[in-house]
Amino acid sequence: MPLPLYLLSVAVFAMATSEFMLAGLLPAVAADLHVPLGQAGWLTSAFAAGMAIGAPLLAALARSWPRRPTFIGFLVLFLSAHIAGALTTSFVILIATRIVAAVATAGFLAMALRTAADLAGPQRTGRAVSILLAGTTVATVAGVPAGSWMGELLGWRATFWAVGLLCVPAVVGVACGGRARVVRAEVVSLRDEIAQLGRYRLALTMTAAAMLNAATFATFTYLAPLVTDVAELAPRWVSGALVLFGAGSFVGVTVAGRPSDLRPHAVVAVCGPLLVLGWAALGLLAALPVAVLALAFLTGALSFAVGGTMIARVLYEAADAPTMAGSYATASLNVGATVGPLFAGATLSTSLGATAPAWVSAALVVAALGGFALLSLHADAAPQGEALDAHARRAGGASTVDAVVEVAHDPDTARVDVDLRRHQDGLPAEDRVGVDFDLR
Repeated sequence: MPLPLYLLSVAVFAMATSEFMLAGLLPAVAADLHVPLGQAGWLTSAFAAGMAIGAPLLAALARSWPRRPTFIGFLVLFLSAHIAGALTTSFVILIATRIVAAVATAGFLAMALRTAADLAGPQRTGRAVSILLAGTTVATVAGVPAGSWMGELLGWRATFWAVGLLCVPAVVGVACGGRARVVRAEVVSLRDEIAQLGRYRLALTMTAAAMLNAATFATFTYLAPLVTDVAELAPRWVSGALVLFGAGSFVGVTVAGRPSDLRPHAVVAVCGPLLVLGWAALGLLAALPVAVLALAFLTGALSFAVGGTMIARVLYEAADAPTMAGSYATASLNVGATVGPLFAGATLSTSLGATAPAWVSAALVVAALGGFALLSLHADAAPQGEALDAHARRAGGASTVDAVVEVAHDPDTARVDVDLRRHQDGLPAEDRVGVDFDLR
């Protein structure tokens, strides 16, 4: 994979640390700013809401902006928001800084996903997404636990300062990183790109991805009280649980990277039901410390395996919206990250107490799997070969398919070996590969 893709992943690490870090800091923030724990959880939802709204808005505005200066501008805005957040004593202002940081993150991630797909090519989109999301998983392994530990020793504000400092090497890396050839896709009007949202398959895939991420954030946001109040572990074990969740997420997104390109429905069909069982087991066995720690790893792995696969599918389904596809994926993630903590926070006062978010997560995964399963029952009325044509345009090759490939209908994807010289005049002669495309 191209070097710039890994540099973007470094920046995603800093931003993901900020997005996830409040999971270990909420009790301290609530106590310092004198708000209930459930209300402090609004900080997570505010960040996610800012990303959900900011991603499509900034993607539309930045369609023709030069990528490198735009990436740097988003990082500087992100840094400024964290400085303001570290200095404020107002909960309302803190929420406002989280929204600003989220908008900067949304713009950056939407453009990064678009760039990753362009750099990797249509046959490797899933693997490119897995590299970008690796920045997120490393954040949960190292950045978030370190932030939780720093907040315990020095106060939650120190973590905000630390995340701001993480932006400095990210800015340097993006500014000084090597260049890569990004082939320009054909020009598509903004109206036509937005019109893609009306396609049943894209809308359904985005909805399923949103519900899956809602499940992840529902429990992740309130993991600290589950570890300390239910499992009755010492506060330092919150960082340990976060490390295990992050390690699992890294394993999940890495292992599922290639299969998410080849057999996405198989990945979801195997890992999805296991994830439901994992969240249910956490709700039942939360009083057992060993079970909590083991399930933190398991649910992290399964959540990111399924979630990464669904996000890759959003990019595939949005192939005819080349500049907006990344924002659609980002919006899906963060609609889920907005509603998940809200649903979970509303259940904390029930008889289930701190275990309630795990049951909310299980229910949301069931809903996500139901939506994703409907994709197998519906195929857009498009000629065979049209999806390959769309992927050819995304790779910058000719937008006309020379021949129709006859294959048996499969609700999943079909593996077809074709000579790309026959379909994409813009690719070198040696690029003879297997193409994975959807029958839509």
